[in-house]
Amino acid sequence: MASMKEKGEVNLTGVKQSKGVWLVKVPKYLAQQWDKATEKGEVGKITIEKKQGKTQVCFTLNDELTAVGAVGENDSILQAPRDHPFTMNSLGGQTMAVFSQGDKEEICLEGTVVHRAECRPVVTDNYMKLKKVQMKESLKPQRLSQQLERAITTVFKPVANHNFNVEYEKKKKSEGKMVRAERQVVLDMLFTAFEKHQYYNIKDLVDITKQPVTYLKEIMREIGTYNSKGVHKSTWELKAEYRHYQSPEEEDDEMQTA
Repeated sequence: MASMKEKGEVNLTGVKQSKGVWLVKVPKYLAQQWDKATEKGEVGKITIEKKQGKTQVCFTLNDELTAVGAVGENDSILQAPRDHPFTMNSLGGQTMAVFSQGDKEEICLEGTVVHRAECRPVVTDNYMKLKKVQMKESLKPQRLSQQLERAITTVFKPVANHNFNVEYEKKKKSEGKMVRAERQVVLDMLFTAFEKHQYYNIKDLVDITKQPVTYLKEIMREIGTYNSKGVHKSTWELKAEYRHYQSPEEEDDEMQTA
């Protein structure tokens, strides 16, 4: 029961006394006109009568609430329709109920839905003018772009380009649109290149493999040695265990041994 209280209990004490309620769908403009009524004020009347053996329901809006307030054609005030006949619908085997929530966040059952209906206006010239204005309003864009005559400096100062964009462009230019290839594919390209020459600078290796500099250096640190001084300064060569050739020192040692 504690878990139910955390989520909010439903007060069912009035189940036996609950009344049947109607679930009615009304036009948007009609709900807006109801909001204009004074607190607990009357918004209209509902008439229920039988004609030719059929029950007919109609809602009639009060006169003081018919003025929509929007200006239509010829500078006339738009008028909402007064009469709204109900179109009755079946519940379709559904069981629906109406709940209310009080100040203490207690949820109470108010009633069970016994009828479903749609409140539709009688089509008149006033109604067609109202719909025309509503359609125009709905087609207006929610956001508009506007060209400023001068920069707004009270909130922020415009810049030609942001630092992170500048850094990204630099990196993009240096690496281009290079995509990392499989590691073994890059290794094969590197070993093939070093079969032709013993020394390469990093720029040449980038041109050969078409790989990002950082990725290429990461691989070269595992299979190669960087020459920071001497005749071949700023170049890479393969480590001894990966070479298919002998270094000059190794060749001299073999000649002396022979």
